[in-house]
Order: sequence, then structure tokens, then C-alpha cells
Amino acid sequence: MNIVCLDMEGVLVPEIWIAFSEASGIPELRRTTRDEPDYDKLMRWRIGILKEHGLGLKEIQETIAKIEPLDGAREFLDALREITQVIILSDTFDQFASPLMRKLGWPTIFCNTLEVAENGEITGFRMRCEHSKLTSVRALQSMGFETIASGDSYNDLDMIRASRAGFLFRSTEKIKADYPEIPAFEAFDDLLNAIRGVL
Repeated sequence: MNIVCLDMEGVLVPEIWIAFSEASGIPELRRTTRDEPDYDKLMRWRIGILKEHGLGLKEIQETIAKIEPLDGAREFLDALREITQVIILSDTFDQFASPLMRKLGWPTIFCNTLEVAENGEITGFRMRCEHSKLTSVRALQSMGFETIASGDSYNDLDMIRASRAGFLFRSTEKIKADYPEIPAFEAFDDLLNAIRGVL
């Protein structure tokens, strides 16, 4: 049995932190896992900037409410789910993902949880498990699934390389150049056809 594991941000929806950077006028928050491979370091840095500017969960959720899936993402997911099982493996958080999952037709997502104080300040985060994407792919494989994975960032590379087939999607030129052995696509139709080709 096959199961497709997809990243969320940059693949199905725009990058939340880039959108919030633009909404808040804080250019430092544009930094994502495309730029920083160490997710723990990146999140602690983001939390520090939010604290410095007196911003919390409410302000980020207001930005997320205005985010729409990437053009063609819902149709891609629907077509993919007609032919195989799909799980979104994301390093985002429950508190961010829910409105976006509604717009994508409620696909299954495995993600993490923010620690939020009563006043709405983001004080920390709890990862679902260590190396969450790779750990999830390995767990699915242990249950008899053949995994096919796709993502755009450094934190997707482990699950892509551990899977029977893996693809970069709308990744950076640097990542594509550093990992030329991983097929890279820019259009949903091309990614769908590549996945169909290995099912």
C-alpha cells in the first residue's frame, strides 16, 4: 500500500511566516526552513522576535485567516486522494493549521502544538516527536506502507530521501542544486503525474 506524505507551507499554502512578516512589517520573520535547516533554532528565534514586538497568537491567526491555498492546491489534493492515501506532515502548529485545512477540504495533517500564555503570548512549542517528518515516514513504513514524499525545504529532505520515491516541489535554486538527484517540479500537474508514475 502506498501513502503520499506532503509538506504544507510552500507546497499547498503560502508560507505563514512570510505572510505574517508582510502583515506585521517585520522583515526578519521572512526567514523559513528554506533558509534555516535547524527548526528548533528557527522557532526560538521567531518567538524572541514576537516577544520583542509584543505580538502573539491572535495577530498571527488574523493573518492566517486571510491566507488562501496556492492556486490549484485543492484540486491537486482532491485528485491525489482519489488515487491514494495522503497525509500532510508539517512542522507548523495546530493553532495555525486548522483554518487552512478547512480551505483544503480537511485532509489529514500531523503537526505540532504551540505553548500559549493566557494573554496570547507564544511562550514555546511542543514538537509531536523528534525529527517529526522522518519519524512519521518510518512509522508508516513499519506499518506496511510504501511512502512517497514531497516538500520544498531543508526539513523535508529526510522524509523525501527515506521514501520509495520523493520529489522537490517549488523549492529554492540552492536546494535543487545541492540535491540534483531529487526530481524537482514547479506545477501541480507535473507533481501529480510524477506521483502517478510511481504508484
